[in-house]
Amino acid sequence: MTSTTKKTGLFFGSFNPIHTGHLMIAKYMLEFSDLSEIWFVISPHNPLKKKNTLLADHHRLAVVKIAIEDEPKFKACDIEFKMTQPSYTIDTLTYLFDKYPEKKFVLISGTDIFHSFHKWKNYNQLLNQYEFYVYPRPDSGLGNYKNHPKIKIINAPMIEISSSFIRHGIKAGKDMKYFLPKNVFEYISEMHFYEK
Repeated sequence: MTSTTKKTGLFFGSFNPIHTGHLMIAKYMLEFSDLSEIWFVISPHNPLKKKNTLLADHHRLAVVKIAIEDEPKFKACDIEFKMTQPSYTIDTLTYLFDKYPEKKFVLISGTDIFHSFHKWKNYNQLLNQYEFYVYPRPDSGLGNYKNHPKIKIINAPMIEISSSFIRHGIKAGKDMKYFLPKNVFEYISEMHFYEK
């Protein structure tokens, strides 16, 4: 792997729904790190989360595509929809590495994943084989993974918006338009997502 190899950031998430916080983090990573592009990897089912709160896969993919349509360096990736579920990050990365051997993949995550990172499938292999670009999340840190050579802190702004906050707001009849990209808010409103 040469030093000129471009890095692709993999931003995994349920994106249920994608919101301005996700996009701000991704744009910060693009502008203030050495990543050349970012793929939003939409997860069909996080093994550590309940599935019954998820909007259908194809709807979440559609919303991500709408959200990033004006940013050519962002890409929606539905690779996990085609894999055995529940999906595991190590399996997705193995598949992507085989399919795109010319790319160098970097995982984008918040500090909040590290309190349960030891529960991830083959977590030591992930740390040995891939870099992590980590942004700060409220009330969380790296814990035992502080100073790990494969983990790089990217001091993006602290974003406290969450998808669950947006879902609960919509269900309660609140106006959530400033927490979502305009085109996403309009689409979600037209489709009556999260209202029940």
